[in-house]
Amino acid sequence: MSERDEFLVGGMVPVGCDCGNRVLVKKNSPQHTSVQWLSDTSTCPELCGPRSAFMRTCLRLRDSIEKAVRDGTLEVADG
Repeated sequence: MSERDEFLVGGMVPVGCDCGNRVLVKKNSPQHTSVQWLSDTSTCPELCGPRSAFMRTCLRLRDSIEKAVRDGTLEVADG
């Protein structure tokens, strides 16, 4: 893996969102989360639904990431 690829996806873990999307996630700290979408975000009802103008994030994805941390499938990097 090149240095660029390692920077972009190194340490990222696949997480499935309840909305049906899949992402790669890395928790650099409890406050900092890096997310790379693996699917088209237009299928996300929270990002593209009627409330999208008010909400620029998918709350289901945030919940899915927090669950992955609790379950131990996603670790928070030691800072």
